[in-house]
Amino acid sequence: MKIAFFDTHNFERNIFLKENKIYNHEITFFETRLTEQTANLAASYPCVCAFVNDRLDSKTQQIISASGTRLIALRSAGFNHVDLESAQDLDLKIVRVPEYSPYAVAEYAIALILSLNRNIHRAYNRVREGNFSLDGLVGFDLNKKTVGIVGTGKIGSVMAKILSGFGCQILACDQMQNPALVMAGVQYVSFDELLKKSDIISLHVPLTPETRYLINGKALASMKAGVMLINTGRGALIDTQALIQYLKSGHIGYAGLDVYEEEEGIFFENLSDQILQDDQLARLLTFPNVLLTSHQAFLTEEALGNIARTTLENITDFEKGNNLSNEVCALKHLKQ
Repeated sequence: MKIAFFDTHNFERNIFLKENKIYNHEITFFETRLTEQTANLAASYPCVCAFVNDRLDSKTQQIISASGTRLIALRSAGFNHVDLESAQDLDLKIVRVPEYSPYAVAEYAIALILSLNRNIHRAYNRVREGNFSLDGLVGFDLNKKTVGIVGTGKIGSVMAKILSGFGCQILACDQMQNPALVMAGVQYVSFDELLKKSDIISLHVPLTPETRYLINGKALASMKAGVMLINTGRGALIDTQALIQYLKSGHIGYAGLDVYEEEEGIFFENLSDQILQDDQLARLLTFPNVLLTSHQAFLTEEALGNIARTTLENITDFEKGNNLSNEVCALKHLKQ
């Protein structure tokens, strides 16, 4: 099948080409993001493969559908950037990669915790400048600290298991409890109780209309003073403006962010020779207790390989008329 890949990056291109030797699809890579303005590039491609910052709104879908596209293959787990109702109306099938490596994301969240706590990022810069002072680098033991995990799906569950090894007391919040975690000593509590009792809070839920700004001013105010907040999920789980205010007041002690609500057009790009136009992002970067990275928690060889294989398998299943086990549709979305 002919596939138009949009928003393609060097770190994934060779892996997809390697995995495609099994499937023999005809792949064309486009570096540009898929938007209403670039949608005409998909003309004559029955399949479009999209990444997290592609804009699959109704107008974009109408253009690609009219030019022959029948399948949108997301090479991501999240689908908040897709208008599912429009896809249903246009009879466009949507498939995704529901999981690729929960270890990659969970381990990265742990790395953010350790780096922020022990000031590793600051110490690294100091030593390179010949400053070997330890002033201002005091951290704390993770042992016996209370960590709140919001969302205990695949990633959140791995996160809980890793933190158990540090001797942390783990609180969790989820609509569905994981019996294995309960057996391991994880305590499920309400969202409000988790916010009030946790020394560290890590977010592992998808972005939906219900979870948008899950962490808002009210939630931030109810957290412990000096709390550490970690987000490797989706940027809009946190109200950035509210976070900035609580960082300025000192109420939030640390923030580890691998995602940002307005990352589209910024993350995955080299903007080092340009003036950063996003004032909120620029403000976040001024805080010494904020560690912000460019949506790289998923970036391991294992995860990239799984993403490529699952994406190409999804496309092959569609081509052969097989059951689409990883299909996303509007009705399923509304039930989540």
